[in-house]
Amino acid sequence: MNELKDYVDLKVDELKLQATKGFSMALARLTAILLLVGVLIIVLALLSVVLIQWLGELTGSLAISSSIVCGVFLLVLVVLFLMRKRLFRDTFVRMFVQVFFDDGKE
Repeated sequence: MNELKDYVDLKVDELKLQATKGFSMALARLTAILLLVGVLIIVLALLSVVLIQWLGELTGSLAISSSIVCGVFLLVLVVLFLMRKRLFRDTFVRMFVQVFFDDGKE
């Protein structure tokens, strides 16, 4: 009976270690994704300003160039919204399955 208790305790410890490893890997990936998204937002903002200035010189109006850039961003937003399931949900589900149910190959 004592061996059964030891076995159960070892299995509980193993599950705790696997959960800790999975959560830490998921948190590390999430942090990396957030950092990349933050840098991407800054780059896109700066490129937008440059594009607005350049189109403003071509069109002669900053209002028209701002509208063009805004239209491009709205188009990208619509495409991302229409593809949200495939791009985001399925990707994150796959990532979490790999993190929590990996077979130990690294």
